[in-house]
Amino acid sequence: MRPSPHPKRILDLALGSALLALAAPLLLAATVATALRRPPGGVFAAETRTGLGGRPFTLRYLPVRRFRLDALSRLPHVLRGEMSLVGPAPLPPGHPAAGAPWRHGVRPGLTGLAQVRRGSALPWDEPLLLDQHYVEHEWLGLDLALLLRTVCGWRGSRGSRTVPGQAHLSDADHRLRGYSAAE
Repeated sequence: MRPSPHPKRILDLALGSALLALAAPLLLAATVATALRRPPGGVFAAETRTGLGGRPFTLRYLPVRRFRLDALSRLPHVLRGEMSLVGPAPLPPGHPAAGAPWRHGVRPGLTGLAQVRRGSALPWDEPLLLDQHYVEHEWLGLDLALLLRTVCGWRGSRGSRTVPGQAHLSDADHRLRGYSAAE
C-alpha cells in the first residue's frame, strides 16, 4: 500500500496547479516576447540547484523579473516535486550551505522566510539562518502565512509586514545556550 501524500505536497500540487493555470497566458506571452528579443539558443535560463536529499536538478525559468514571472515560471518544478511553493532558497551544488544536513530533508521553495524577510528592519537578516529557522519550525500554517505574505509583497505593498507568530525572531534564535556576545 502506498503512503498518503504529506499535506504540504498536497498544497504544492493543488495550489501550484491552480497558479500555473492562471499564470499560463501571461507566461506564454512573456515567453514569446523573450524569444523575439533574445538571440537564438533558448528562452529559458537553466541553472543546476540542490534539491531534496542533496540531489542536483536543473532549474529552468524565464529570466523575466517583471510581475515575478521568473518565479511563476518555476511552478513546473513544484508540480514535478523538485521544489515546493515554500522552502529554503535553491542553492547551487558548490555553495557552502548546499550540503548542510538540515537542507536535505526539505525541497527548496519558490518563496520562504528568507525571501519575505529580505529588506526588513530586523537585525536578523542572514538568509541562511532564516532558511534554517524555517526548516526547524516548518508547519503548514507557516507555509500559508508565507504564501500570503509573498502575494501581498508581489502586489507592491512595502509597509511593515510580519508573518503571524514570527515577529519574535531574533539573531539569538540559533545561538547555543549560554552564548554571550560579551565573552
